[in-house]
Order: sequence, then structure tokens, then C-alpha cells
Amino acid sequence: MAAQRWLLVCFLGFVLSACQSERKPPVTTPASPPASAASVAQPTSPATPPNDIKWVQRSAEYYAAALQTYRDATVRVEQQAATRKAGTWAAILDADETVISNLQYQIERIGQGYSAESWAAWVHRKAATPLPGAAAFLARVRQLGGRIAIVTNRLESECEDTRAVFRTHQLPFDAMLCRPDKAPSDKNPRFESVAMGKTPAGQAPLDVVAFVGDNILDFPGLTQAIRQGGDAAFSDFGVRFFLVPNPMYGSWER
Repeated sequence: MAAQRWLLVCFLGFVLSACQSERKPPVTTPASPPASAASVAQPTSPATPPNDIKWVQRSAEYYAAALQTYRDATVRVEQQAATRKAGTWAAILDADETVISNLQYQIERIGQGYSAESWAAWVHRKAATPLPGAAAFLARVRQLGGRIAIVTNRLESECEDTRAVFRTHQLPFDAMLCRPDKAPSDKNPRFESVAMGKTPAGQAPLDVVAFVGDNILDFPGLTQAIRQGGDAAFSDFGVRFFLVPNPMYGSWER
């Protein structure tokens, strides 16, 4: 009889334990918390400079290339000045990304792009700075008796602010030929005016011995189509034409 009671107690204990187990909530692995924004791969921020801007802003290569261009151009004008009278010859240069840098504007417009309004505001700030080698080259042209014509597609309405930048940084020039407002951007007529002595650079014909620019359109008669002509089509580069690298913008985008 005692054995039977003991078996009954054991059986009831087993049933009670089983019932209590059924009432417990099931054990589950808690869900992982959402990943923080910092731990999730994000698309490039608009404030992150693209490689073209970073190259101009940070690389030793860009600095070296600008200096090299101007040193080569200096050799050219020194050679040409040796056989010419002072005041009879000239160098023509573009302004933006050739003599003066607008890198800060490009940085400020990351993620927004160019607009006429933002560009006009930038020009009015007069915050552009000289490129490496530009001031020394201009000073050497002046010292050798050459004339300096700046042919830029900044608008005529922006020209006085541009002249102010040149004066602030002591960048000599004899004529600054901006693009008339609402006129075509073609520089060739202005190149011809310099050569014919119809600008403040000179009242008599001038032999233009050097062109410096950052865009193929900164050189007389040239367009992007020159690339189809092979090496021979570029024979003036490094001789009479001198190119400053500009990976940020240009006629090659069109």
C-alpha cells in the first residue's frame, strides 16, 4: 500500500511539472536591433569631393603639371623674345583654370552643379586664386617686352571683377577680353583682334608666340574634333600651345 502511495505521488508530481512547462512562454532568440546609420553602407555624400576635384585639390601631380606647363611656356617666350623687339609680340592666355583657379567654387557646388546665378555670385566674390607658375610666367613675359592678352569667356558684365582678381594677386596683363553678354563663346575673333593690334594689348599687329589654356577651345581654330587627327594634329602643343590640365569641366563634356 505504501508503495502504491509513493507511485501516485510521483505520478502527480510529473503531471504538475509538465503542466507548468506548458504555461511558460516559449524561449525565443530576441531579434537583432536595427543597424545604426553609421554601420550601413551609405551612398557617397554630396559633400564628398569626386576624384576630379580631389586630384586638383590634393595631388602633387596636378601642382607639378601646372608648373611644368608654365616652365615650358617660359622657355618658348624667352626663345622668341631673343629675335623680336619689345612690344611686337604677345602671349594669349585663358583665365579660369589657366591663370586663376576656381577650385573653391567647384567644391562648394558639389552635388549641385554649375548654375549661372551661382557662378555670377562666385565671380563677384573675387575669391579665385593664381595657379602654380602663372604669376612667374606673366611677370617674365612682361620683363621680356611681350604683351599679355587674357581672352576669357567670363561675361563682359563680370570683367571688372575679374580684373580686380588679377590686380589683387599682381597678375600683369595688357588687355582682358571678356565675352560680350549674350554673344557666342567663340574666342577666335578675339584672338584675331589681338594679332591685328585692335586691343589695349597693342595698337599695331602683334606676333602671338604662345597660347596657354586648359580647354582645346583656348587655342585658335581647334575643337574636340582634333582628337580624330592623330598625333600630327597636336604638333603645336609644347611648341606654341601650352595646356594646363583641367579634369573638372570643359568642352569635352559635351
